[in-house]
Amino acid sequence: MASTASEDSAITGINVTPLVDIILVVLIIFMATAPLIHNRAMKVDLPKAAQHERAATEALQVVYNAQREISLSGKRVTEEQLGVELRTLVARSADLRVALRADRNLPYGEIVQLLDVVRGAGVHKIGLEVKAK
Repeated sequence: MASTASEDSAITGINVTPLVDIILVVLIIFMATAPLIHNRAMKVDLPKAAQHERAATEALQVVYNAQREISLSGKRVTEEQLGVELRTLVARSADLRVALRADRNLPYGEIVQLLDVVRGAGVHKIGLEVKAK
């Protein structure tokens, strides 16, 4: 019985399709959980609302906690620094989105003052984050 050349040759190639599939699934998991991990950086007791939307992942996070500390994407800033940095970011991208996470125990006037700083920097798309009931 004569054997063919394909039966005698060694397998020299590796099928990378399953490896690529696994890497893509892991990448999707990291992309989905990264905003959740990032939001835990500063403790904020968000108010609850029955009607809410999921936070946009591409929005810039501004956090205002109960100790009246302001954080811009995890970096602590003052109101003045917040305005300056937001103006710089708006100059780069006019379609900048900001998500404000403010502690529910803060007075309404202080949150409005912070919103005024954000709007004064030229940001037109601002979302207020809340927890689901």
